[in-house]
Formats: sequence, structure tokens, C-alpha cells
Amino acid sequence: MDLDGLQRRATADGRACVVGAVIVNERAEVFLQKRAPHVRHFPGCWDIVGGHVEPGEDLRTALAREVLEETGWQLDAVLGLVHVVDWTARDGVPKREIDVLATVSGDLGRPRIEADKFTGDGLFGEAGLLELATDGDSAMVDVALRALSARAR
Repeated sequence: MDLDGLQRRATADGRACVVGAVIVNERAEVFLQKRAPHVRHFPGCWDIVGGHVEPGEDLRTALAREVLEETGWQLDAVLGLVHVVDWTARDGVPKREIDVLATVSGDLGRPRIEADKFTGDGLFGEAGLLELATDGDSAMVDVALRALSARAR
């Protein structure tokens, strides 16, 4: 997986990069956060850890920063590419989101979530993810299910 190449192609296509981590524990549970209703992008939706790549950052550095900011955990490894999607933000800025399967260090049972951005969090196995997928916007839940499926192979 060539993260640098993915970032260069996004830039060449005129898209800002967004990076996300599907974090899976040893029991095949994925960590998700519920976005607060007042946030700018995807309010009230379940989401994986991640965010916008800042100027001068590469994807891995941005992912490590976002993991630390949103959970207090340390990024250990990027294991593989899960999903790439282009979308346009409400402000009209075209984005390319690059979501990866990742491992982290820290107590996965006790994340330090950003209370001003998220209203809840949890670890969800396949059955829990399928249940969440029926509760509205399920884009990131679908990404989490795809990652679990790829990990099981």
C-alpha cells in the first residue's frame, strides 16, 4: 500500500485528503464514535477515527495525530487499505478520504474521546455493526464491516 502515492494522486486531482483508521481489537470489534449533532461534517453519524490532513503532513502522520487527539491512543501500524472515496464537503471543498485498517496501543476500553465533537463511542462486533447500519447513515459502519471482512480472510 502506497500512502504517499495515494496522497500525491489526490493532490493532483485537486482534492484535500482525509484519513481514517478502522481500529479493530483482538476480539474482532471495531471502535466507532458517534459524531455530535452540531459538528460541521456528518452530524449525528457513527464514524471511525480520523480527520483532515493538515498542510505539510503525510497520511500516516495525520492519522497518528488524529488517533491521539480523538482517543489518546498511539498508532502502531497501518495494516492495509480499506476504502477510498471522493466526496465534497458542504463548503464545496472536494475531498478524497483514505481509510485504512490500523492497530493502536492503549486501553481500547477507555478512549479519551473529544467531548465537544463526539457524544458516544463503542466497540462493535459484526452483529453490532449490522444493527448500527439500520439506524440511518451507515457509510462508516459499512467501511468497518468491509474491514472486518478483509481481516477475516
